Amino acid sequence: MELYQLRSFAAIAELGHLTRAAERLHLSQPAVSAQIKALEDELGVTLFERVSSGMVLTAAGRRLLPVAEKVLDAAQALRSGARALQGDVAGRVRLGTVSDPEFTRVGAFLAHALEAYPLLEIEIHHEVSGEAFDKVRDGELDASFYYGNREHPDVVAVPIVNFAYRIVAPAAWGDRIRHASWDEIVQMPWIVSPPISTLRILLDEFFAAHGSAPASRIEADNEAVMRSLAIAGAGITVMREDIALAAAVAGEVALWTRTRLPTTLKFLHLGKRESDPEIQALLAVLRRTWVSAKPGRDVDAASRPRAPAEHPRVTAAG
Repeated sequence: MELYQLRSFAAIAELGHLTRAAERLHLSQPAVSAQIKALEDELGVTLFERVSSGMVLTAAGRRLLPVAEKVLDAAQALRSGARALQGDVAGRVRLGTVSDPEFTRVGAFLAHALEAYPLLEIEIHHEVSGEAFDKVRDGELDASFYYGNREHPDVVAVPIVNFAYRIVAPAAWGDRIRHASWDEIVQMPWIVSPPISTLRILLDEFFAAHGSAPASRIEADNEAVMRSLAIAGAGITVMREDIALAAAVAGEVALWTRTRLPTTLKFLHLGKRESDPEIQALLAVLRRTWVSAKPGRDVDAASRPRAPAEHPRVTAAG
């Protein structure tokens, strides 16, 4: 019996599908299938039953899965303990980032990490928010910044700071949206992010609350692209509040002032890896990087640009 066989057992049990488990484990489907067959031969029981939708646990599989998970957790704890005994934290971690690097303070984060843990190599992956969550959950990222309200029992989300998004339109549309109702706003062209992103979830919830959705959409998977399209006159979109207010002051966009969409920047990691030296190191760096930010506090609340209606270059609606 090998640990990689137990990892395949746990992955198929969670995902209910051999192909998806193979993708998560970065193995071929035949290889995972062979591992399960070898494990079943070793244990003398059938662990899975094939159904039209994939694979489901048998009664024996349901009984043995918690034991297999305990073995995997114990093996991880053993590795973590051994690394802790080595003294200096060393190795490579895959860190996900979202939004722009200035907002998440990635530069300062890496500088503090290099100073405190010179043997720790950090591999940066820029992700769409929802994909960042999925990759931490699935073990493809060791940790990641994230914003939104998704939850999973295996994922720990450390809140960093509250912030919000604002609905904006091209500056030339200022007169159109100044006193526009929701019914009028929703009929205009919208620039939205992919369904997996937190921005799209925030907007879809907002649309659902008003009982309607835009008839015309342009989809972009990058906030900077969304911002550029709105400034260029392509449609309405959402911008992070500090950027939206600054763009309004600069005369680049018009604000629809009737709403703001709040969310929270968080730091994700798997709960079962809480004691890993690498995760502990990342959390220590996070605390140092965000020492001035407290969970629940609005980001840069005192330094947000103001957009008064009397400003000669500002177009504000509502």
